Amino acid sequence: MIVLLILIFGVIEVSWAVYSYHLVANAAHEGARYAMVRGNSWAPASCDGSGSAGSGWTSSRCIASSADIANYVANRSLPGVAINASNVCVQYFATVPASTSTTCTPGGTANSQGNIVQVTVSYPFTLNVVFLPPKTISISSTSQMIIAQ
Repeated sequence: MIVLLILIFGVIEVSWAVYSYHLVANAAHEGARYAMVRGNSWAPASCDGSGSAGSGWTSSRCIASSADIANYVANRSLPGVAINASNVCVQYFATVPASTSTTCTPGGTANSQGNIVQVTVSYPFTLNVVFLPPKTISISSTSQMIIAQ
């Protein structure tokens, strides 16, 4: 009976992990899309970060900084997965990177039209299976897009 319970709850936990990965991958894609349409030629001014209407990550009327993109991803309502802005890495490249690095080196102002934006989202997922010690694994996903505006 114990082995059957471990198996059943193990399948449930792995299902939660796959579900979480799906949401993290979607968050990375949405962050890259948000950045892609808000490059340095997008709007009349940069976001000032004040939180007022027309400024910051909630606005569609200003150029998005790396912090705005991270806040946008972190404030998406994802059921069951809470992503912190500190777990979002935004990098800009002039050409396609040779490989996806595990080290995040945030890019600052290279958000020009035609450059590549890469958004990496990571999420610490804790596996809790009955009768076994909890184990935390890092779920991560990366999405790249070319800045259009």
